[in-house]
Amino acid sequence: MRKTKTVRFRETIDVYISPSSQMMDTEDDSNVTELALDLAKRAISAAVKTVKEDKHTIKNINWITHGEFTAERGRKQIEEFVLTWKYQDHWVHYTKLIETKDMVHSFYYIYSVRWSIPTANIPMALGSASAYFTIKVNKNKPPDAPIDVSYIFEGQSLVHRPGMTYFREKWLWDLIEAKHILMESIPF
Repeated sequence: MRKTKTVRFRETIDVYISPSSQMMDTEDDSNVTELALDLAKRAISAAVKTVKEDKHTIKNINWITHGEFTAERGRKQIEEFVLTWKYQDHWVHYTKLIETKDMVHSFYYIYSVRWSIPTANIPMALGSASAYFTIKVNKNKPPDAPIDVSYIFEGQSLVHRPGMTYFREKWLWDLIEAKHILMESIPF
């Protein structure tokens, strides 16, 4: 008897089930093992293919090391990282260093990436959204150790790390909309 079985990875395979499949001998164990290995290989390759084709892949860059770090190179690295995000062309942004903190064991460099949508009619955008990047340079780490980078969006407490979160343009829209609603509620 032949049955068709659909595998979760959008691949159809044919499985042959014999009428005497309930009574398997040890001789058939090798066939079952081969079939199981083949099925596992196909499932893994289908999963890898699905992940490669995913439109929401998380991108990252090769970050500089402690020995290579300067405030300007940190700003350029953040710009390079932000350019890996997917967003519409009408968004503009700029990055600047806003604060440097000298702590006991580390230096913290805090950068602001400010987003807005200027138009020909309104060159000064009515609203903006910011992401704040923190680059931590540890005083005790060797020069070839990578820097520690994290970022948050304004008004939010969730800490993101490069290569761990997929950027969503909706976050920027939500920030601008929240500011717009707040400004409308305040009588001038």
